[in-house]
Amino acid sequence: MDMESTATQKIHPVKNPTFSNGVYWYAVHVKSRHEFKVLERLTGSGVETFLPVVERLSRWKDRNKLIDFPLFPGYLFVHIHKVYDNILSVLKIPGVVRFLGIIPGEPQPVPEEQIVSLRKLVESKKDIDPYPYLKEGEMVRIKSGPLAGIEGVLVEKYGQHMLVLSVDVLQQGAAVKIAASDVEKT
Repeated sequence: MDMESTATQKIHPVKNPTFSNGVYWYAVHVKSRHEFKVLERLTGSGVETFLPVVERLSRWKDRNKLIDFPLFPGYLFVHIHKVYDNILSVLKIPGVVRFLGIIPGEPQPVPEEQIVSLRKLVESKKDIDPYPYLKEGEMVRIKSGPLAGIEGVLVEKYGQHMLVLSVDVLQQGAAVKIAASDVEKT
């Protein structure tokens, strides 16, 4: 099975958008750049998986080509019963690092509505950009443009994100409007 057909194979509408028989979606952390290999191994072992992918134009020396990239690099979703044997069978797949959860070692289900929404978003073929999950009050760094490298606190004012650069000794700060996609956590 090639990468392209494997990635798109599992982007089908969910037949039953509610939880059934104790089967839930879980986020799985995988080794960097192993998403497609892990997807192939999991589907080959009978595990229902979902890897949201987006097409990006990749420029090479001699040509440009549309390539599938994971929307969330390093992560994919599995749909399993939360029993020890199922969790262990996923963890034994080469390239799988761990299940995500608030409590270490305890997989946390991903709400079905979020999976359904992700599927619709990916199926829409719209231009989708990954967006950093940022919370107000977090320390962030501007990653591109003339202000690249500046660090500050992310705040929201009048519905817009602002980066506040603090001068501690003066106990003063300066704010600049910024798109959340232009910053990264420090």
